[in-house]
Amino acid sequence: MTDRRRTTELPRLGVAIVTMGNRPKDVDALLESVAKQDAPPTRVVLIGNGTPLPEFTGLPFEVTTVELDENLGCPGGRNVALARLREFGDVDVAVELDDDGLLVDADVFSTIQRLYAADPRLGIVGFRIADELGETQRRHVPRLRAKDPMRRGLVTAFLGGGHAFSMDMLAETGDWPADFFFTHEETDLAWRALDAGWKVLYEPSLLLQHPKTSPARHAVYYRMTARNRVWLARRRLPLPLIPLYLGTWTLLTLLRTRSLGGLRAWAGGFVEGVRTSAGERRPMRWRTVWRMTRLGRPPLI
Repeated sequence: MTDRRRTTELPRLGVAIVTMGNRPKDVDALLESVAKQDAPPTRVVLIGNGTPLPEFTGLPFEVTTVELDENLGCPGGRNVALARLREFGDVDVAVELDDDGLLVDADVFSTIQRLYAADPRLGIVGFRIADELGETQRRHVPRLRAKDPMRRGLVTAFLGGGHAFSMDMLAETGDWPADFFFTHEETDLAWRALDAGWKVLYEPSLLLQHPKTSPARHAVYYRMTARNRVWLARRRLPLPLIPLYLGTWTLLTLLRTRSLGGLRAWAGGFVEGVRTSAGERRPMRWRTVWRMTRLGRPPLI
């Protein structure tokens, strides 16, 4: 039901959550917040990313659990969840939530339904991420030079912690880049969506409460950040933009990184990104570059 979907029809929502089994209390709280939504989801899928899962009872919906033998990374685990939702055949919009997130308001799902019902070309809706004190980190605002996390509008990126996808969009663009494992998978998917003519909306009224963290807490952060950024450029950018994009981010990394060990890991990841296969190359069109520029973020930074 792509462009033929009538705006009076509310899309059916499926929820996807991926966990490594190390946050059982957070997962329970998240599912309870899903149960309090004023628009119940059609399906809820929980992926155990290399971990067994308990049974979930006492909820007003059935939780479909899938236990993976190995950790496929966040994008790989989410692809399994999307495939399961697709198999059911009764989900129009997938809502993906971090396992340590929490839906504070009860109207998140009904708002998502209204947004997608009103615009058949809406591909991605990004949530606002805030900690327990209501503070949104600067890196969680998907704009350049934007300090106001409450500014709504079309953007070129979205937050991995909480977002919604049109299943029709995914059928056209493909799912997450599983080989990325961690970092920059959102950018790869957003760029594909924009290049296919879909819209990416930042909707700050959709709040996901999330503990304040730093991505550098992960041991592989520096290496995978560099490797995946090189892969991203090789996969999605027109040839003249690749050295400009990577040069900009190399300079920013040198200016921002205070850890010598982090810089060594970053350099190793950069070399790995150059030497290893980046996967399918499908560069965006120049009109997409111009569209992103008009939206305030050309694919150079």
